Amino acid sequence: MLNALVIAGPTACGKSETAFAAAKAIGGEIVSVDAGAVYREMDIGAAKPPQKWREEVRHHLFDVCNPGERFDAGAFCRLAAHAAREIHARGKTPIFAGGTMMYFYALRERMHDIPPVPAKTRDETEQELRARGVKAMHNELAQADPQSAQNIADNDSQRVCRALAVLRATGKPLSEWKSGKRPPPFLRMRAALFIPEDRALLRKRIGERLKLMFAEGLAEETRAVINKWHLPPSTQCLTLAGYRQAAAHIRGEITEEVMHERAYHATCQLAKRQLSRLRAWQAPDIVIDPFAKDAQTQLLEFAKQT
Repeated sequence: MLNALVIAGPTACGKSETAFAAAKAIGGEIVSVDAGAVYREMDIGAAKPPQKWREEVRHHLFDVCNPGERFDAGAFCRLAAHAAREIHARGKTPIFAGGTMMYFYALRERMHDIPPVPAKTRDETEQELRARGVKAMHNELAQADPQSAQNIADNDSQRVCRALAVLRATGKPLSEWKSGKRPPPFLRMRAALFIPEDRALLRKRIGERLKLMFAEGLAEETRAVINKWHLPPSTQCLTLAGYRQAAAHIRGEITEEVMHERAYHATCQLAKRQLSRLRAWQAPDIVIDPFAKDAQTQLLEFAKQT
């Protein structure tokens, strides 16, 4: 297995800056673990690092798909494995940094080898879900794949849709695919978790960063992406916090003031979910308060042991 450093934390806690410092200190390369960073032309809302950083230290899994395309944890794992092997071949250390906890889970637990669902099947299932409602679709899933239905809440539209799409595309229930043997792990990860003690300070940082994003042109960036790629509201990249509210404002559904308010609350809710997943992380190697004065020093000392 390949050695790797993990820096996981909630949004707006300074992961990118710390990962960049760690990469320079230990001779590493950064692998983004961020559901927004994968999209081209979506830079402001994804808080991508400055170009000068990316020229000084190699960054991976940025700008790997177009805004209209879907990207999931399986695709992330495939690209992450390829990047990690390339980094090790250069004698460097991969540094996985970000806040998309589903991707971290996939890295740690490894995904079952489920075939990709054709776009046509996925789109048809999503359209049906919007027409019939998630409860009716969950009932259908309960008849066809009761084990999956038992593990999926009847209001979780994304997972219900995914399970039905897999069934329709492969003719095999998702629960059967998941009952198979998982691929072996390819990383030996040393995990540093950023968990702030001061939640109010985190919310303050979220507000400040969002204010800067909108000042830098987040709404304009969203408009340009929608117009260029002809994106409907249900497009995956437009469900991301910040972009979702900007898209609603562009469609004339909410005012600019409401856009700012909803983006803030959505991002705070995202941070809350991230923190819940981080606290459930079993046996992290170190937990750091990212707002502590010596946070970066703690991380760099830890990184040098990787």
